[in-house]
Amino acid sequence: MTDDTELELVSGEWRAVVSSHGASLRGLTCADALVVTGYRGAANKQGGQGDVLIPFPGRVAGGRYRWNGVEHQLPLTDKDGPNAIHGFVRKREWTVETRSPHAAAFTLHLDGEPGYPFPLALRVAYRVDETGLSVAASITNTGAQAAPVAMGFHPYFTVGSVLVDSDTLTLPFAEVLEFEQLIPTGRVLPVDEARLDFRTPRAIGSTQFNHCFARPTRGADGLVRVRLANGSMSLAVWMDESFDYCVVYTGDALPSGVARRSIAIEPMTCGSDALNHPEWGLRRLESGSTLAGRWGVALG
Repeated sequence: MTDDTELELVSGEWRAVVSSHGASLRGLTCADALVVTGYRGAANKQGGQGDVLIPFPGRVAGGRYRWNGVEHQLPLTDKDGPNAIHGFVRKREWTVETRSPHAAAFTLHLDGEPGYPFPLALRVAYRVDETGLSVAASITNTGAQAAPVAMGFHPYFTVGSVLVDSDTLTLPFAEVLEFEQLIPTGRVLPVDEARLDFRTPRAIGSTQFNHCFARPTRGADGLVRVRLANGSMSLAVWMDESFDYCVVYTGDALPSGVARRSIAIEPMTCGSDALNHPEWGLRRLESGSTLAGRWGVALG
């Protein structure tokens, strides 16, 4: 298949577009109503739409971290500051492993990257059915030494409003990481103290989100559900027990025609800058071991 192969997945009223370029999610609709804002062609992407974030989501301060007593320096890939951001796989061409009318799986092998000498085998699988979209991802350590790993995803959701200000958000997380110049300070705050308590549904209003939330409340099925709603549609973004963190971003730094038109709800297995704060969910993945997680979106 050629580079940047786009695949359409359809089941009932649900339709997703995914791509081999970055194993990205390029759009999702239900009954022709937009659910995940998308784009066609990699050059048209804005704000990390639909990106897969492996082996670290979020920023790494200065691109530096220590692992097993060794200092590592990552490439400084953040356009907003001297940091590394969002891993290595967003611009890579993945292999289409399997495809069907309603599902597709992509694979990629990292042989070790600048500042990250840990080989990994990656797999991301998308599926639509009558209930919505589900995403299953895995990271396997194919090297001889333990590796620091995490994963995240960067979809932007909409329930049809012109701006997200009028949408109602339910965010069942009790804590939020304190940031300074987009980098965590090391402090973790109660959401009420940070004036970001959306555990009870309320309108987004003028709140500018670019925050990493922690300590979720899960349902009896083990899933945490972030809900976005307006008068005509309600979405539940669900995450399994691998995902204990979630970044929410209203896109205020994006161009005026894009900012606040949708909201990023980003499932993450760790907090931002976890390579320097391993207590925030960074996995120590031993040789031959696998980190796996699932998330998705449904009506409700």
